[in-house]
Amino acid sequence: MTGRTTDRRSPLDAAHQRLGAKLAPFGGWSMPLEYTGTIAEHLACRERAAIFDVSHLGTVRLTGADAVDRVQRAFTNDLDKIGPGRAQYTHLLDDDGSVLDDIIVWWHPTGDAGSDVLDVMPNASNTERVVAAVGGTDVTASRAVLAVQGPTARDLVAGVVREAAGIGRFRVGEVAWAGERCTVAGTGYTGEPGVEIAAPTTVAESLWDALVAAGAEPAGLGARDTLRLEAGLPLHGHELGPGITPLQAGLGWVVAFDKGDFRGREALLAERERGVHRRLVGIATDGRRPPRSGCDVLVDDVVVGEVTSGNYSPVLGHGIALAFCPPDLGPDAAVEVDVRGARLAGRLVATPFVRR
Repeated sequence: MTGRTTDRRSPLDAAHQRLGAKLAPFGGWSMPLEYTGTIAEHLACRERAAIFDVSHLGTVRLTGADAVDRVQRAFTNDLDKIGPGRAQYTHLLDDDGSVLDDIIVWWHPTGDAGSDVLDVMPNASNTERVVAAVGGTDVTASRAVLAVQGPTARDLVAGVVREAAGIGRFRVGEVAWAGERCTVAGTGYTGEPGVEIAAPTTVAESLWDALVAAGAEPAGLGARDTLRLEAGLPLHGHELGPGITPLQAGLGWVVAFDKGDFRGREALLAERERGVHRRLVGIATDGRRPPRSGCDVLVDDVVVGEVTSGNYSPVLGHGIALAFCPPDLGPDAAVEVDVRGARLAGRLVATPFVRR
């Protein structure tokens, strides 16, 4: 989750400073880790509505008649499954089929092919890599991205920007705030309903303040990470990255093998034919002590896998983890997780750990 210590600041940094946020490095940015505490912010999102600053994510804008073709050739998913006004999750692969980045594409509701506008949104440290793959313009510095998530998120947003609340799940729309045009998508990374709003830097802080005043509880990237783990969502650098393919991560649905060529396709076809040598699984452990990334997973005292992400689940009240294990390890299999020499008893469970 953390990254380089470069001190790039969010357009909302002044608001975070006023709120007393604890800042930490994320992918070259200084971003809020927490405000009042990760568990409290986590539960605010699960029970009410929380607001996250995710401006450290990149935005690469592609325009024109060939924008869709460029994305189709570079990424794994198939834009023909959607259209303008929709969002799509996809992967950028290396030649060996491993995931260089996982990405959300926001396809603006522009209408005809000659005026297509697509915002490709990579992880914080991968923007240059995505520009190299698809071209386009890095517009990250021109906007802030606010994520309002939780069971009451849409009702709360409706009281501030009514049209934004009506943007459905994985839909994309445009709304006005303070005389400026904002892009809204029904996306998120918490397992809760909500929207993400890309607002020009000139008006982003006023929008943040209005949403907080309406009751959205500021939450840091610490809570965002525990929320995504409860939801069983992968994190680049942990469940995705060098040597890890979409098929190993259980994300074969992201790969449209029949759409035409894309980087890494042949390697994935070969892996699909021979079968994966490992798969991503969920593990629930006994007690409050959390498993951690890098911990060994054992069966009958034999190391069979490794934890990629682990933490305490505020909703479930015990430890949870994602791990790569052999594909023949069955459902509900009993395992142990070695945390600094202490063995935590656990078992394989289906994900998401917390179903909404």
